[in-house]
Amino acid sequence: MNNPLFELLDRLEATRSLTTEEYAVLIAGRSPELAAAAAKKADRVRRAIYGNTVFIRGLIEIGNVCKNDCLYCGIRRSNKNCSRYRLSTDEILACCREGYPLGFRTFVMQGGEGGTIAVDEVCRTVEAIKREFPDCAVTLSLGEYPTEAYRAMRNAGADRYLLRHETADKAHYEMLHPKEMSWENRMRCLTDLKALGFQVGCGFMVGSPYQTTELLAKDLKFVETFRPDMCGIGPFIPHKDTPFADRPAGTVDETIFLLSLLRLVKPDLLLPATTALGSISPNGREQGILAGANVVMPNLSPQKAKENYTLYNNKLTTGAEAAQNLADLKARMAAIGYEIVSARGDIQRINE
Repeated sequence: MNNPLFELLDRLEATRSLTTEEYAVLIAGRSPELAAAAAKKADRVRRAIYGNTVFIRGLIEIGNVCKNDCLYCGIRRSNKNCSRYRLSTDEILACCREGYPLGFRTFVMQGGEGGTIAVDEVCRTVEAIKREFPDCAVTLSLGEYPTEAYRAMRNAGADRYLLRHETADKAHYEMLHPKEMSWENRMRCLTDLKALGFQVGCGFMVGSPYQTTELLAKDLKFVETFRPDMCGIGPFIPHKDTPFADRPAGTVDETIFLLSLLRLVKPDLLLPATTALGSISPNGREQGILAGANVVMPNLSPQKAKENYTLYNNKLTTGAEAAQNLADLKARMAAIGYEIVSARGDIQRINE
């Protein structure tokens, strides 16, 4: 007798689309057997486009000053225990100069949200990186800005922009954020970024407070319809200085399963095995790659930044997570049959 869950999985692989209700059925029916089948399919479709290559991004945490007060985040405005910092353009360039000889060809500038870094400063830094490293891509992950600010960043040479949508459900978004933050504005930003020609990344937490199977299904449907170039997902991990300090963390198993489903939804997706995944499981990154992910983001930030950019408890800052230990990360990927490559790693467009 055919199993309807495996039939749904087959149909997702074949058509890259399910209804929101069908996504919910698939998520609710997760089992070790279903997850293994999803990972096998995800690995096959990823290899058809990207082979066994894993792209590296040099993460530079440029500052933890944030105007937002998101209830889950350790660098939220209200956290008085957070030691604030901001890297200068020269400090950011020093990170790039360290990363380039190691093989990094994409640099990701990530920082606090709410427009805490002036657009002119962002543009000057992007221009400086592109001037010194013209063969490299620059990714920004700095939160919400007006349309014209995004246009200026694009004109300065920024190639990609990561803006996690956090949740595709307006009511759920309002449970995770203060009243002054707007789900509609988050969506406006993503639409603007795509229209301006950025390679755009969205993403969501797995296991966040108040999240249900139906809400995760809406996230998958959003990715299916929005069609981002990248999608970053990771388990929710509580931070001790937030209102959600006592909430349970998301799980590795559910995150891995959703990575596989995302790969089937959009086979050419640039899909990271995130720091959060590696932070709650010693081999979380490897599990993510085996399940369909194809990007890892070692940290090029100075140690002071790594220690103070604390979005959640027990974040990895050393070991294979540190860019300086790239040889270790390469060995870990090779041990599971994958090869880290020195390339920009742009999305490999396929016929839709």
